Amino acid sequence: MTDTAFLEDFHAVSRIGATPANGVDRQAATPADRETREWFRAFAERRGWETRVDGIGNQFALVELVPGAPYVLLGSHLDSQPLGGRFDGAYGVIAGLHAAARIADRAAASPAAGSTGPAYNVAVVNWFNEEGGRFAPSIMGSSVFAGIKREDEMLEVRDLGGTSVREALAGIGYLGTDARPEIASYAEIHIEQGRILERDGIPIGAVDRSWYTQKLDVEVLGEQSHTGATAMADRHDALLGAAKVIAKVHEVTEHFEPETLVSSVGQLTLEPNSPIVVARRVHLVADLRADDADVVLAARDRLLADIADIADAYGLRITARDFDVRDNQHYPESGLALAEAAAAELGLGARRIRTMAGHDSVAMNRIAPTVMLFIPSVDGVSHCEREYTRDEDMIDGVAMLAEVGWRLVHGALQAELVAAPASAPANA
Repeated sequence: MTDTAFLEDFHAVSRIGATPANGVDRQAATPADRETREWFRAFAERRGWETRVDGIGNQFALVELVPGAPYVLLGSHLDSQPLGGRFDGAYGVIAGLHAAARIADRAAASPAAGSTGPAYNVAVVNWFNEEGGRFAPSIMGSSVFAGIKREDEMLEVRDLGGTSVREALAGIGYLGTDARPEIASYAEIHIEQGRILERDGIPIGAVDRSWYTQKLDVEVLGEQSHTGATAMADRHDALLGAAKVIAKVHEVTEHFEPETLVSSVGQLTLEPNSPIVVARRVHLVADLRADDADVVLAARDRLLADIADIADAYGLRITARDFDVRDNQHYPESGLALAEAAAAELGLGARRIRTMAGHDSVAMNRIAPTVMLFIPSVDGVSHCEREYTRDEDMIDGVAMLAEVGWRLVHGALQAELVAAPASAPANA
């Protein structure tokens, strides 16, 4: 597989669900998501690879090198945020497909017997609903695979329009029943979504840890009333209360050292959402992240106190529920050393780096030796149409993933295997 072929495939997939400003809109289990899945399936079938879809919509392409052996799994996700970027997730899947093809070609060109040949097969995955833009929580498919989330519960999650995951997957023909592959290790490459690699002029980041993350599911309940006829003193405005909560979520970062904590409110729903009605209910999700779990927990406690004060001041009832809590994950030291050695072999500079964002590798790192790689993001922007990574950086990343994958199929990191099963039962 050539670099030109990779770029042609990447830019072809970028046209699926394309937006006028060079982004994509391919939310999970939508027609555009289905079209990318069909592209993935066709890529695999043209090469004679087996394809599978499991019960939560994860899509696999399996390349047999050693009959009956477990798989080194490469991949990421093809779904996007609304008006998202064309690189986030999709790059890692397409890079995974091309890396797997290169590994297969390399194995066929240099057959070896005994201890010098591959010990494992290679597979590529397109994880379902990594983004969580349509269905919460995010990182859904890989979390089910890893046994962190229950498949039956995730299938019943509904979007804002009331459609369940089960219904949406069935609607696009990707509610599967296939067995999940047994895996030996996992590797994922992704755009950084920050500016460190670009700033330092380094093409490869080897991710050593993830930040502690938690969300608060907040419901603000007031009383519906007329915007014109109701006296100000008699109003219990849920939207006003929500606005105060949003401000506190932003301001909580000021109580910690700069860049220690990040926070946001990214989703809000309003009832009845009429221009002449004082809102009776607002639902929002607050997101808190820091490298230090104690910082997140301290910020959470401060916010809960602020929320109680807002409820008292405006005659509201506000509930805040812990949601989607993810502890710090540290990637194996031997995996970092493997990535650094592979980069050196290819003549690429590499540095260790943390991830503030969540990725499927965070879930997979719990059950299998995992390598997480970054390539630069121009201006450090992501989850928007302006998201951009240069072709030459993507090409370097494919070569890097193929080299890491080659070493993994030859048994690298197997000393890191944990006692947990390598593939999770359907309703774990």
